[in-house]
Order: sequence, then C-alpha cells, then structure tokens
Amino acid sequence: MSLSINLPQQYGLVALSTASYFWLSFWQSVNVGKHRRRANIPYPLAYADKAQQDASKEAFQFNCAQRAHANTLETLPMIIIMTLFTGLSYPVFAASTGFAWTIARVLFTLSYTIAGPGKRNSWGGAFAHIIFAVQGVAMSWCATKMAIGW
Repeated sequence: MSLSINLPQQYGLVALSTASYFWLSFWQSVNVGKHRRRANIPYPLAYADKAQQDASKEAFQFNCAQRAHANTLETLPMIIIMTLFTGLSYPVFAASTGFAWTIARVLFTLSYTIAGPGKRNSWGGAFAHIIFAVQGVAMSWCATKMAIGW
C-alpha cells in the first residue's frame, strides 16, 4: 500500500523556514562554545556552578548562553511540528512565522547572553513566545478543519 500526499506549491518555503531552525541551533552551539572557552568551563560540565558564576562575568554569560540554547531546544520539536503541519494548509503563513521565530530567537539569545536573564525578552525575545502561541493556534485550526472535513 502506498500513500500519496500533495503538498501546496509554496511548501518549499515551509521547508526552508524549518531549515533555518538548524542554522539557529548551530549558531547557538557555536555561541555556547565561545562563552565556554572564555569562562574556562571544562566538559562535561553543562553549567558553571554558583561560585564560578558569581566570581566571573564570563561564567555568568556562559550560563546565560547555555540556558538560551537549552530553552530553544525545549521548544524546537513543537515549533517544527507546528510549522510543518500548518504549512500543509497555509504554507506562506507557516513559513513567514517560522522565519520570524528564528529571528526572534536570535534576538532572545543575544539579549539573554549579553544583558542577562532579566532582559532576555527585551530585544524581541518575547516576540518568539507570541509567534509560538500563534503557530499553536494555527496548527489547532488546521487540525480542526481536517477533523471535521472542511
């Protein structure tokens, strides 16, 4: 038995926006590595401990960079699913919000790493949370349409 799926013509944009998530995560990994070296935090330690963080601005920034990356990884599976699924019905919308989420996560990472946890949403990071919610609503709408046969 085979299954055929017809993708919308603009679905390539959805794939491209989803590929941007890889580049975001790659850039965040490089950012974490840079701050790890500056702070002299050896592997396998995931974070600088409280004493290291309190004694060194570099260790604090490393922890912030690491946390920003971890926060992205925590939401990544859901944003991928929401983008790909929503893109089946609304490919341009899904791709646009996907690219916007990537840009907002870059701003989130920069503000978290440079300004600290209290300012993590000040450079546009909060926009990533709004986009995440909008994607969730859009995916729910698409699923509802499929379930009732619209």
